[in-house]
Amino acid sequence: MNLHQLRFVREAVRQNFNLTEAAKALFTSQPGVSKAIIELEEELGIDIFTRHGKRIRGLTEPGRAVLKSVELIMQEIDGLKRIGKEYAAQDSGSFTIATTHTQARYALPKVIHAFMQKYPKVRLSLLQGNPRQIADMVMRDQADLVIATEAIAGYDGLVSLPYYQWEHVVVVAPDHPLLKLKHLTLEDLAHYPLVTYDAAFAGRTRLDHAFQVRNLKPDILLEAIDADVIKTYVELGLGVGIIAGMAFDNERDKNLRAIPAGHLFGMNVSRVALKQGAYLRSYVYTFIELLNPTLSRKMVDQVMQGQKDSYDL
Repeated sequence: MNLHQLRFVREAVRQNFNLTEAAKALFTSQPGVSKAIIELEEELGIDIFTRHGKRIRGLTEPGRAVLKSVELIMQEIDGLKRIGKEYAAQDSGSFTIATTHTQARYALPKVIHAFMQKYPKVRLSLLQGNPRQIADMVMRDQADLVIATEAIAGYDGLVSLPYYQWEHVVVVAPDHPLLKLKHLTLEDLAHYPLVTYDAAFAGRTRLDHAFQVRNLKPDILLEAIDADVIKTYVELGLGVGIIAGMAFDNERDKNLRAIPAGHLFGMNVSRVALKQGAYLRSYVYTFIELLNPTLSRKMVDQVMQGQKDSYDL
């Protein structure tokens, strides 16, 4: 048994059981991958994969157990490599953050600026997607951590901490009738076409749930992943916008007005999540503390060790 065999098994699953693609990803030959997997199966005395002819189609029941062990072993190997790199260069390396557009555009710029000033030799990358996509990036070791809303809190294999609490705001033109109301209600909003987030982003599930509870059917005219797009269409007079409060700036958005809507949709929590059992470089701890000073290295370690209720906003 060797590490190459374990890598081939893991990559075959990641490439949806396509050995040709697995070989390309690992810069080797398809016959070599196939042979190595067969040799591993013979050594273990089990079939890891189900087959149709020469093609693999899925995991057998013992194969699923093997995959779990392979993932743990490879995670430990990756951790060893990162330890070596960190101690060889304490203040340099690569750091990849997977996050949503809203977080990248509005919540993170100041934090990233402060981080880069502290660690100018670190090569930082931002990967964007919806919550499930970016959580997968961390689970596949394509990113070091993920930042999004509550959607990532229950993701299997991740441990997460809350770092920022926010509410939605309703955005309208300066002369809109809603600005004259003393107390905005969901019924008021239901009278207007709405422009808001796509279902996967920025607490959209809270918006839908709030209307459902009141048996209201909002007129969703347009959905987008970008608050700037939403604000643009509101400025054009196409509807009333609902965006994350962090995405509204009084100076930048002078042609719009914002109405707080936390009383309608509740408060949202942005979270930072890490792969369970992952080895964290020192500057990753620093970045998390820059997100929220209460998220100390000790606190992060406690959560990584399974003490998930040790911190809340």
